[in-house]
Amino acid sequence: MAKVFITRTIPGDEAAQVLAAAGHDVETWAGDMPPTRAELLAALSSADAAMTMVTDRIDAELLAACPSLKVAANMAVGYDNLDCAAGDAAGTWMTNTPGILHRTTAELAIALILSATRNIVASDRDTRAGGWKTWSPTAFLGIDLHSATLGIIGLGEIGLATAEIAVAFGGRVVYASRTRKPDEEKRLGIEYLSLDDLLAQSDIVSVHVPRTPDTLHMLSSEQFARMKQGALLVNTARGTVVDQDALVASLRSGHLGGAALDVTDPEPLPLDHPLYSFANVVITPHIASASTQTRSRMAECAARNIVAALAGETPPNPVNRPTQPRR
Repeated sequence: MAKVFITRTIPGDEAAQVLAAAGHDVETWAGDMPPTRAELLAALSSADAAMTMVTDRIDAELLAACPSLKVAANMAVGYDNLDCAAGDAAGTWMTNTPGILHRTTAELAIALILSATRNIVASDRDTRAGGWKTWSPTAFLGIDLHSATLGIIGLGEIGLATAEIAVAFGGRVVYASRTRKPDEEKRLGIEYLSLDDLLAQSDIVSVHVPRTPDTLHMLSSEQFARMKQGALLVNTARGTVVDQDALVASLRSGHLGGAALDVTDPEPLPLDHPLYSFANVVITPHIASASTQTRSRMAECAARNIVAALAGETPPNPVNRPTQPRR
C-alpha cells in the first residue's frame, strides 16, 4: 500500500475517493498553516507521493531526503514551487492541474477590474466607517468599463478566458503575448499590440503571465511610466511579475490611479507594507481559483496524477520528464 501525503486540507470528496479506489494510504496535514520546511521533510521522508500546494517547495534537497517520493502532484496550474530539473535527476514525476481553473481565475480578474474601476471596496470601507452622509454626485467616481481600453498581458488559458468575459462589457480589449493568436482576434474582436503600445493605450492593465525568470519584474518603473495617467493595474498572475517598490512609487506620485492585486511578493504581504496605505489599492489573499467546484476538481486532477505515477504510468499532466522514474 503506497503512502500519499496531502500537504493541506482540500475541499470535496472526489480526490479522496480516487486515492481510496486505488488502495493508497492517505495522510492529510491537519494544520491551518502549511507545514514548515522541517515538517514537510519529515512528512515526506517515507511517502511515495505528495499532493502539494504552491506553498510547498519541492527541490533537490527535499528529494534527496525523501528517497521513496515518486510523484509531487501540485494542486495548481502554476508550478514555480517545483524544481523540475531536480525532479528529472531524482526520478520523481512532477505534475500540475491545467485546464481547470482558468475560468474561475478569469472571473476573479473581472471582479477585481470592476472593484478597481468602480471603487467598490473603497466605498464599502467608507460606508462602514460612517462616511455615507447623503447621495453625492462626485463621490467615488470611477471608470466606465464599456468605454475603456482593457489591456491583457498574456493570452494563455486565463488571459483568454478574461478576454472572453471582458468583450461582453463592450469596451476595447487589446492584448500582448509571446504568441499572437489571429483566430482569437477574429473570434473575439480583440487587438494584438506590443507590450509598450498596450501599456500606453490601456485604461486598465490585467496581468496573466506565469512566473519565470523572463517575467521577473516585467512591470517596473519604466513600464509604469509608459502607462496612462490614472491607469489601473490588476494582477492575478504572480506577485514577482510586478516590482512592488516601483508600484508604490507610481501610486504615491499619483501617476497610477490604483491597483487590485490577488498576488503579492511575498505572500502574505506584511501588514506594515506601504501598499496597504492606499485607499485605491485592493488586496485579496490569492483567491483566484477559490471556488468549491474548481478547487475540488483541481484536487481530483492531482489525485489522478498520483494514481497514474504510482502505477508506473506517465501521469496525465506532467511538467517534467524523468528518464528513470523511481519505482
